[in-house]
Order: sequence, then structure tokens, then C-alpha cells
Amino acid sequence: MTILIAYDGSADARAAVEFAGRHLTAEAAVVVTVWEPLLVQLRRYPLAGLAIAEDTGEAQAQAEQYAKEGAELAAEAGLRNVTSRAVADYESIWRTIVDVADEIDASLVVTGSRGLAGVRSVLLGSVSNHVLHHAHRPILIVPPAKG
Repeated sequence: MTILIAYDGSADARAAVEFAGRHLTAEAAVVVTVWEPLLVQLRRYPLAGLAIAEDTGEAQAQAEQYAKEGAELAAEAGLRNVTSRAVADYESIWRTIVDVADEIDASLVVTGSRGLAGVRSVLLGSVSNHVLHHAHRPILIVPPAKG
């Protein structure tokens, strides 16, 4: 079994990684972080164009760091043969996660239940909800810890 774990650096994503490591066994695990190139962000959020300060290289480097961090968390939590991937998103984050799951033929996709906040959540909806309804494979959505 190969599992795909979506990780964006948020507390909810961290909880999903830790849950997967404690409760699942897999032959391989892939931690994926999806990042949006600057031009995609500008096309998607034109009114915020002046507020977006990062360039593509910085966004990719940050995504690669998050993916590596997620893979390290997964290994610490007990998963073996963990790799990380940072993937550029040109359409939608949920679609990219579904596409990577299809590409690696993941037996299971693990995600936290939240990752977006504020305006992005209202505009784009829940990434985990879209993954649940569009992936044609089992999905494990880990809810946030009770606060």
C-alpha cells in the first residue's frame, strides 16, 4: 500500500501526518505540498496582485521545505520509505492532489480537514472536501484536534 499525505505546514496537516504515522502501515508514503506559482496567484486573485510579494523561486523553495518537513514528521511518527514532493498547482490545489494520487496509484490519500482560512476558504471551498468527492480512491480526512 502506498499512501499520499497532503501537507501544507498547518497544524491540521501536521495532525494528519501524525495520525497516519501512528495508525497506518504502508510500503511507501509520499508527502506532497502543492504550491501556486506567482502568475497563477495573480490570475486567481487579481485584486490582491499588489499584495503578493513572493516570487516563484521563493514559493517553490518554501513548498519544498514544507514537503521535507512533512516527510520528516511522517518518518518520526512511524511511517517508512517516506519521500517528499513539492508540486506546482496550475488549476486547483485539490485537483493537483488528486492528480498526484492517480500518478502514484495511491491506495489511500490522507489530509487534514482544514488548511485554508479566511477569504481563500470561502472562495475556494474545502480542499479536503473536493479531494473526497473527486478522487476515485479511499480518503482519510483527519479532523482538527479539539481545542
